[in-house]
Amino acid sequence: MSKALVVVESPAKAKTIEKFLGKNYTVKASMGHLRDLPKSQFGVDVENNFEPKYINIRGRGDLIKSLKDEAKKADAVYLATDPDREGEAIAWHLAHLLNIDPQKTCRIEFNEITKTAIQQAIKNPRPLNLARVDAQQARRILDRIVGYKLSPLLWRKVRKGLSAGRVQSVAVRLICDREKEIQAFQSEEYWTITAKLRENAKSPIFNADLVAIDGKKPSIPDEKQANQIKLELETAGYQVADVRRRERRRNPAPPFTTSSLQQEAVRKLGFTSRKTMMLAQQLYEGLDIGKSGPVGLITYMRTDSTRVAETAQAEARDLIIQKFGIAYVPEKPPTYAKKNSQDAHEAIRPTSIELEPAKIASNLSRDQLKLYTLIWERFIASQMAPAVYDTLTIEIKAGRYDLRATGSLLKFPGFMAVYIESREEGEDEKDVLLPEVTPGQSLKLHKILPAQHFTEPPPRYNEATLVKVLEEKGIGRPSTYAPIVETILERGYVERVEKRFRPTDLGCLVVDLLKDYFPDIVDVEFTAKMEDALDYIAEDKASRVEVLSEFYRPFSAALAHAEEQIGHVEIPEEVSNVPCEICGRMMVVKHGRYGNFLACPGFPECRNTKPIVKETGVHCPKCQGMIVERRTKRGKMFYGCQNYPQCDYVSWDAPLKENCEACGAFKVLHSFRKGRSTKLCSNLECATRAGFKTVSSKSASAKTTKKTTNKVVKRRKKSG
Repeated sequence: MSKALVVVESPAKAKTIEKFLGKNYTVKASMGHLRDLPKSQFGVDVENNFEPKYINIRGRGDLIKSLKDEAKKADAVYLATDPDREGEAIAWHLAHLLNIDPQKTCRIEFNEITKTAIQQAIKNPRPLNLARVDAQQARRILDRIVGYKLSPLLWRKVRKGLSAGRVQSVAVRLICDREKEIQAFQSEEYWTITAKLRENAKSPIFNADLVAIDGKKPSIPDEKQANQIKLELETAGYQVADVRRRERRRNPAPPFTTSSLQQEAVRKLGFTSRKTMMLAQQLYEGLDIGKSGPVGLITYMRTDSTRVAETAQAEARDLIIQKFGIAYVPEKPPTYAKKNSQDAHEAIRPTSIELEPAKIASNLSRDQLKLYTLIWERFIASQMAPAVYDTLTIEIKAGRYDLRATGSLLKFPGFMAVYIESREEGEDEKDVLLPEVTPGQSLKLHKILPAQHFTEPPPRYNEATLVKVLEEKGIGRPSTYAPIVETILERGYVERVEKRFRPTDLGCLVVDLLKDYFPDIVDVEFTAKMEDALDYIAEDKASRVEVLSEFYRPFSAALAHAEEQIGHVEIPEEVSNVPCEICGRMMVVKHGRYGNFLACPGFPECRNTKPIVKETGVHCPKCQGMIVERRTKRGKMFYGCQNYPQCDYVSWDAPLKENCEACGAFKVLHSFRKGRSTKLCSNLECATRAGFKTVSSKSASAKTTKKTTNKVVKRRKKSG
């Protein structure tokens, strides 16, 4: 029987697919791209229809030779790279290297790595989609034009080593603009008033909020007015004006797209976008789950579609009926529409509903299991009936004041049964019970509670909200969100502070420079239109050369203008109050890969550096030295004594300037993975900690944290 070669991108995928195809197929991995634009030169002939100059990637020669040898021995070659534009481009480069005609039926595509999907793909090969290839090349060339033309300008005018990216620059602008909003924000005081009411002296108390004064929405700007209203309400009579009952339905969320998966993984699991995509790639490519061997656990993880295959919906309905009952499936399988979706792939879902997380838990790492559980539960929930609440609204009159009490009771859990069963915190809404009252009934006042508030500025973006706004504004595509976040952090344009992004002075300076001379590069609408143009190329509705020409002509003119107009831009240095112990100069704040540090301004004559020590104001329980903030090699915050290495006190928990009521030791703020935090006594033997389960032994292990501290100190000594 004839022998066929199947080329995929990764060894893990090769191992999984080879098991499904049998002995007549050889499956090899290309390890991603084998050809690319050269790093040492521009590599694009703008005078010749933007023709790219591709070269074989250094270090891949032996792999290319091996693939060529295998292709010569095979009767047929199938290119089975990822089912997106990047995968299509890799297949096109492979066709060039292996002397395969792109018009031949050499390309196979599948959305999940299962036996059925792979065998079906082998039966239906197709020619390469050259429109998709053109779209990928257009994106690559656009990014090369911006990176290789604009970055040298920044080197000359601002500082060596700077770079500008077409999409990343817009992300930095969004973060800078948000920071300006926060700085310009003027907080305003306002008050709200809640009445605690009951039917009689023995009945339960419930809350009613003030919603109107003389029929108008209340505006209570200060304590004086709040106290005046409080006095009036304390002497008023309370009567039920209206009672409204209705049924409220809460629909399940759609199955995951790339964006929503990254957002939920940040919110619920504390994963970065990069970590989420790395784990999702592993689940997609296949993991060994025992007797079954390697199997792909989820569908393709780079998608903006919420569409689901009918077969998967049918499997989900059967499982839901079996586990929860017929009442938990809707009459028809639900569909979820999503605006501006390319709909090239399905939503992210399990490849087999029967592979429940609990059944394969022993075969997955802890983080793989967490992400797989998130995906499995979200998909099952998306195919279930809505949750149903009975809601009760009581309108109350108190003279010229109108108050409102609202309550709800879960009548039917619907999709929420999935999360209730797995005890997921935060998925369930708490029941709020109100008494059974009738219009005209009098109520008794228990207490009036005025509360002071202040308007707050918009929050800084965290990883989840940044990805969300990039998607909403059409910046980038599913495969680019994680690289965008990583790139802007690595370049030092933004920093992550308490899990939120804050622009650095350098980031703001570069964005302002680009705004003045290259407004299109950091314009949200322009960048979104460029993404649309790339989509048109992929759909064969636009020419790659025309799109690139329309971009390059004004960009080239702006580049020439900026070269003439911009002088050398000085980045102001923040001078510290710490003198250099070697030469006596006052040290300045510098930004490095692992955050800010102090450096001598006399560089290169004086190369002295030291970490920035931020004191917590709490004394070490071992030696009474000051506890300071420190960071691990990966940038994670921990706390240690300033007298290290003489004193080895360390903790993951932030020390607080308040003492335990029971033993007098200082308290710490312990943070959980899902964002929740609680105050605890720092004394592990304190009675107040009874019953508290330490999440990680690292929190209390001096041995483990000492090892971490040693690594940090060694790295700093080496860099200094």
